[in-house]
Amino acid sequence: MTSFAATLTYDTLRFGEFEDFPETSEPVWILGKEYNALTEKDEILSDVTSRLWFTYRKNFPPIGGTGPTSDTGWGCMLRCGQMILGEALMCRHLGRDWRWVRGQKQREEYVSILNAFIDKKDSYYSIHQIAQMGVGEGKPIGQWYGPNTVAQVLKKLAVFDTWSRLVVHVAMDNTVVIEEISECGCHNKFKCHSSTLGACALAEEEMALWKPLVLLIPLRLGLSDINEAYIETLKQCFMLPQSLGVIGGKPNSAHYFIGYVGEELIYLDPHTTQPAVEPCEDGQVNDETYHCLHPPCRMHICELDPSIAVGFFCRTEDEFDDWCMRIRRVGLSAVLFCCFPVYSS
Repeated sequence: MTSFAATLTYDTLRFGEFEDFPETSEPVWILGKEYNALTEKDEILSDVTSRLWFTYRKNFPPIGGTGPTSDTGWGCMLRCGQMILGEALMCRHLGRDWRWVRGQKQREEYVSILNAFIDKKDSYYSIHQIAQMGVGEGKPIGQWYGPNTVAQVLKKLAVFDTWSRLVVHVAMDNTVVIEEISECGCHNKFKCHSSTLGACALAEEEMALWKPLVLLIPLRLGLSDINEAYIETLKQCFMLPQSLGVIGGKPNSAHYFIGYVGEELIYLDPHTTQPAVEPCEDGQVNDETYHCLHPPCRMHICELDPSIAVGFFCRTEDEFDDWCMRIRRVGLSAVLFCCFPVYSS
């Protein structure tokens, strides 16, 4: 991380006030759900607050035993990776319509999700795991990631998450090949033979032919600036019911984009340093610092760095088929061409 890049970090919690959500008649889209800003502001803020908000942390156990104890200045894209995968886990275990209520005792599934991201070495998706797995992608611990790198790391880490049983597929070259989705493990190849029928009396979910899919698509939507030809198609990604949002931002300053209103993108900002949280002995977590309690940040879509990764979650094969249909419809009906074609090889 260069000293120049480090100067781009800041601490949002130092700001006393946040700009309130705009009074506008234009629709607000948050991860596949449409809202009216004039009549549903409370619902919008409840939805945003219910997303997991992962930020810089300090005073966690050293990464690798002797490494950094804070990710301030270099971990923003790693935190955005946590947020987009955290959203997938929420959809997987709680459903898209689940809402977080401050001070309320949380469901066991929620606590398990949060524990998967706690800043310690044995959490599935901790900053420790992401940073150390990134070494295999050519990124030393403490170096800034791009969207593609964090996508590849999450793909590797998901293999070890036997509870969620997700398949993370990273579509390369801006292209989704349907057969690759099947081959990457979404379809179990397990078969029962007559001699082992007793052993096959597993839970229905274990026998399912489809594993929940997290589809991450790294894209380059321009050279130094986003090409305006992609803007409408990018907006439509937030309108799809399978949307997990977008990770990207500005050079060396990553954000997690969860929707848009008008020409502004709505995002969660990881550039806040908070103390690391230790779970209680019973696994419960003081979770208020994992939810953004102020109105979300916004930026004009033209300010977006062209290097991004778009995410989608398909719990069932029918949802994936629906996603394919919707993407093709966007590509065919829009005046603009689709960012990522979907092919059958």
